[in-house]
Amino acid sequence: MTKDNLSSSDLKDRTVYVSAVNVADLPEAVAREISQGRVYSLNSSTGERLALVKDRSLAFVLARQMNFILYQFTEQLKTVR
Repeated sequence: MTKDNLSSSDLKDRTVYVSAVNVADLPEAVAREISQGRVYSLNSSTGERLALVKDRSLAFVLARQMNFILYQFTEQLKTVR
């Protein structure tokens, strides 16, 4: 994806998030091109996978270069009583 091929609807919502992806969970055609066990995905706010990169840091760099707004969340443990 480049800045030149983004549609106007893509520009309205620039929020993205980064997630870890097990290569075994990817389509076979994609997985066979990857030598490591885990990659990172840059995802739109609707969950669409925009890019796969080799490490988490690179995913954040890509998001910043494409002028995306990174949504960062932390997992919180909830105690059930």
